[in-house]
Amino acid sequence: MSATAPTPTPETSRVVEINGLNKYYGRGRNRNHVIKDLSLQIHAGELLAIVGTSGSGKTTLLNILGGLDRDYEGSVEIDGQELRSLSDRRLSRLRNQTMGFIFQSFNLLPHITCLENIMVPAYFSSSALAESRRRARDLVELVGLRDKANDRPTELSGGQKQRVAIARAMFSKPSIILCDEPTGSLDQSTSVQILTLFHALNHTEGATFVLVTHDEKVSGACQRVIRLEDGCILSDHRQVPVLPDASSHPQPPMPS
Repeated sequence: MSATAPTPTPETSRVVEINGLNKYYGRGRNRNHVIKDLSLQIHAGELLAIVGTSGSGKTTLLNILGGLDRDYEGSVEIDGQELRSLSDRRLSRLRNQTMGFIFQSFNLLPHITCLENIMVPAYFSSSALAESRRRARDLVELVGLRDKANDRPTELSGGQKQRVAIARAMFSKPSIILCDEPTGSLDQSTSVQILTLFHALNHTEGATFVLVTHDEKVSGACQRVIRLEDGCILSDHRQVPVLPDASSHPQPPMPS
């Protein structure tokens, strides 16, 4: 069963366009139809959650959106570029310039500083070092970690590591940021802080977020929720986002 996507507002641009997506694993009798004729649009500035039971296809969909899996049927476009048609070099450039990634396990490099971790995307582009360092310093302040800029990830808490990962994802001013269980390794208090930061960046920077999550508190904090079941869109609805109660928890500095 597939739900009709909400009607986008006319002033928003389309970041993701998926048409007739089918994904299979295995062959012959063991062939598993993981995503079934799925079509979807995501527009600029959306804060969107993808939810579903284990095996529903949500992580597979995220991998396809991120260009990590191009073995599919149908069409998947990011910023008007069909991922499967791109060469490896062009896909790498698109991923570096157009997409940001935030993972449950942070994926920071432990032997370099927070500032250097934020600058990692610059090593795969032609950006000047001085300009890249200025961008990284702006971002480390934006996520409330100016005093941690020269620390290494091993010296940080889980929430601080995730804020560094968020800053790294924002470095290239991407069209879309893909998040795989971004609060899954964090306690409740820190999760609230990260969700609050997502809201601030979505509002002030216009960042588009797609979050794969099993946490109802996370999906409840999003503007749009897509529920997958057995590889199909079971529902797709907009809502008034509600952040979990954070009145008793200290909040990180928010962008002004």
